[in-house]
Amino acid sequence: MNRGQSFLLLLIGSVALLTIFVILPFVEYVIASAILAYVLFPFHVRLSRRLRSLLARRLRQSLAQRVGSMLSALGLILTAVVSVILPVAYISWVFARDLADIARGNTDIDVAAIEAEIGALTGQEVDVGELLAMGGQLLVDSLFGGVSGIVTTGLRASVGLSLALFLVYYTLIDGPAFVRWLRSTSPLPQHVTSDLVDRVDAMTRGVVIGHIVVALLQAAVAGIGLWAAGIPDVVFWTFVMAVLALVPLVGAFFVWGPAAAYLVAVDQVTAGVFLAVYGVLVIAMVDNYARPFVIDQQAHLNPAVILLGVFGGIYSVGFTGLFVGPIVIGVLAATLETFREDYDTI
Repeated sequence: MNRGQSFLLLLIGSVALLTIFVILPFVEYVIASAILAYVLFPFHVRLSRRLRSLLARRLRQSLAQRVGSMLSALGLILTAVVSVILPVAYISWVFARDLADIARGNTDIDVAAIEAEIGALTGQEVDVGELLAMGGQLLVDSLFGGVSGIVTTGLRASVGLSLALFLVYYTLIDGPAFVRWLRSTSPLPQHVTSDLVDRVDAMTRGVVIGHIVVALLQAAVAGIGLWAAGIPDVVFWTFVMAVLALVPLVGAFFVWGPAAAYLVAVDQVTAGVFLAVYGVLVIAMVDNYARPFVIDQQAHLNPAVILLGVFGGIYSVGFTGLFVGPIVIGVLAATLETFREDYDTI
């Protein structure tokens, strides 16, 4: 390696570090935009192809292709905003509002009945209301930096989402060119590069889409059970279950299990038994059967590996680490498997 190559590699490394430093404040939204673009891209391919065929009657082929791609990207982003982002924003607002109410000691939970039941069973007086308020305040401080930080977090999220939508738009339009550039730039033989890209794609699809589908399905099913059983603040608890369901081996049980016990404690035995049976026969089955079918068959990752990636990712980059952690470990596994098949000749 000559001096020119060494200097160029040093320059590339320095600029890469500076780039990471620049995007670091919004790295979660950059990752979220990449995930959303990845999910929307198959729909973008089909829709842009149809729009291109319609526009080709009036425009030149190259112009029709470009306009069709732009209209497809804009339409999908608008659809995602209406069907995903706005509902999630509303649910997040309800979650923050209810969490702030709990931190202030305002809750629809029958605290007195729970305290009486605990006193009858243990002979000890426990201030459940104070414990709930402390737990709520701890979550508010951890997630938002205090009640006043909820507004600041909302404003920052608005700016980040705007940035993410712009990134999704350009990723949908120029994503294939970027992938072709990566393939052409790779120093690996073409067949090895193609094999590696296919493995990473299948693994990413299993982790991202599988995580989302299973978590939302399990949370929705569990939320219906909570609503039928008469649990207050169903939207709040459904949001909590959606987050917990993203974590393997945790799932929604940490909400519906205590909820069933709460109903029994407040003398709503029938509703409590119903929720417990519903949780075991319906909610748990979603996790037990849907997760292996959707994730494991595509990602080919052991649940323990996914669990490690989830917790490590959350600790490293925040909420989007739910996906980034397993993807990073999956890419390592795909790279090792490609090396074993294409280079390991021992």
